[in-house]
Amino acid sequence: MVEPALIKAAQAGDREALVTLLREIENQVYRTAYYLLNNEQDALDASQDALIRIYTKIGSYEEKAQFRTWVQRIVTNICIDKFRRKKSSVSIEEHEMVFEAGDNVETEVLSAYAAEEIREAIGKLPEHHRTVVVLRYLQDFSYNEIADSLNLPLNTVKSYLFRARQQLQILLQDYQKGGVRG
Repeated sequence: MVEPALIKAAQAGDREALVTLLREIENQVYRTAYYLLNNEQDALDASQDALIRIYTKIGSYEEKAQFRTWVQRIVTNICIDKFRRKKSSVSIEEHEMVFEAGDNVETEVLSAYAAEEIREAIGKLPEHHRTVVVLRYLQDFSYNEIADSLNLPLNTVKSYLFRARQQLQILLQDYQKGGVRG
C-alpha cells in the first residue's frame, strides 16, 4: 500500500518522492503486465511504458479512485493496446530451472509444471477474461476495484470471472486428472 503522503509529494513535484513511488509499484506493474501479455519481454516493455505514463500523469491522479486502481487501469490499457497490435509470433525462450541444495526436486519440478500450465491456460483466455482473472487472483483486487479499474459494470466483472473460471477448468482438465502434457 502506497502512502498517501508519498503520492501527494510526487504530485507536488518532489522528484525523490516520485522515484520512490515508482519503485514501490514497479513489481506490481510488471506482474500484471506479465500475466496479461504472457511474455517477459512484452511485459518489460509494457511495464516501462506504464511507469513512464504514471510519471508523466501523476499530476492528473485524483483521489476519487484508489491509487492502485488508477495504476492498474494504466497498465491494463497499455497491455490491451500491445495485445491488439501484436501479430502472432512464436517466442523462443529458454528457461533454466535452478534448485537450491536440500530442496525436494520432485516438488519443485511439479510446482514449475503447475505454474506453467496455469500461466499457459490464462494466456489462452480471451483478453477481457484474462484481464479480470489477473486483477482478481494475481493482484487481489476486489470485484468493485476491478470494475473501477476497467470501467465496467460490477455484474459484467462477475460474469467475466465466472466464464473465465469455467474456461480455465476446461483448459486445465488434463492437469487436474494428474496428466502432464508432453
